Amino acid sequence: MNDHDKTLQVGVKAFLKNTEGKFLFVHRSSEKYPDVVGRWDIVGGRIHPGKPLMENLAREIREETGLELFGIPKLVAAQDIFRSAGYHIVRLTFVGEARGEVRLDMSEHNAYRWYTTEELKKCDDIDVYVKELLHDPVLKL
Repeated sequence: MNDHDKTLQVGVKAFLKNTEGKFLFVHRSSEKYPDVVGRWDIVGGRIHPGKPLMENLAREIREETGLELFGIPKLVAAQDIFRSAGYHIVRLTFVGEARGEVRLDMSEHNAYRWYTTEELKKCDDIDVYVKELLHDPVLKL
């Protein structure tokens, strides 16, 4: 496949921090994501073209967790994702806060957990692109 034939998509993700300094991670459903390695991931998804980034991020957070984005999240990373043949995804990752009580969309995720960065760095079952950010010496979560 020629690179010019790939579909370009933009994704938004967020490290959502609670008042204890822990980050929300969701466990991806093996039924919806059968081929994905690294089941624990941060909240997010693809943007809807024509909608602002923050609106897309707030929508993804609300849809997946029932939480409401609070304040203005900080952009901390941009990554190229070549996970699926035929797609080039640019993932923009933010650090931010959300309020409310977690209510998972069980069609996408089957569990959630609040992790410290130390716990995350020891976990083997984390999304490879998130793990890359956790071990980035410049990014201090």
